[in-house]
Amino acid sequence: MKKLIQNLFIAAVLLISGTTFAAPELGKDYKLLNTPQPTGTKKIEVLEFFFYGCSHCFHLHPQLSAWEKNMPKDVALVLVPTIFRDTWEPMARTFYALEALGQQRQLHDALYKAWNVDNDVLNEEAKILDFIGPRGVDRAKFSAAYNSFSMESKVTRAKQMIRSYGIAGTPTLIVDGKYLITGLQPEETIRVLNEVIAIARKAKAK
Repeated sequence: MKKLIQNLFIAAVLLISGTTFAAPELGKDYKLLNTPQPTGTKKIEVLEFFFYGCSHCFHLHPQLSAWEKNMPKDVALVLVPTIFRDTWEPMARTFYALEALGQQRQLHDALYKAWNVDNDVLNEEAKILDFIGPRGVDRAKFSAAYNSFSMESKVTRAKQMIRSYGIAGTPTLIVDGKYLITGLQPEETIRVLNEVIAIARKAKAK
């Protein structure tokens, strides 16, 4: 009986270990893009296509933020605000306007909280101004950036990237312009991300 219990315990440990450290499966955990896209850096580029009002993005955000603090030096994380419909564009403009003012990082968590915890629907400039003003952002400078000519090109570029990468939902991660990760739980997303980065690193070395 004791021997049976020991064998069952060992089997359970092996099963758990196999599940935890299983290599990511192509077609299940990640996909290859039909048409690889050029990257904007010599590092291994990780794009996150996100929307502040997306609950799945909100749940991934803490995990991805923690990962970013310790990500490998040969990796670069780039955030891409996703625009699937016109009502999503104000948040993309907000992201780029805050980025231009050097305050995007400062309000990133607050914007996620506004949408997903406080149910604050920030889908027009007036509401956004009332939100960012008390949080240390100059309303006039923000509005100028939000409505600038350069903003139009950034929004257009974001929309083009959604089409080029075949983004169908958020959050979606693209690694090195070739590998697509989406639809996983936050912990699995990070695990697969690390594994796919290793795959991309080997491919670059060849």
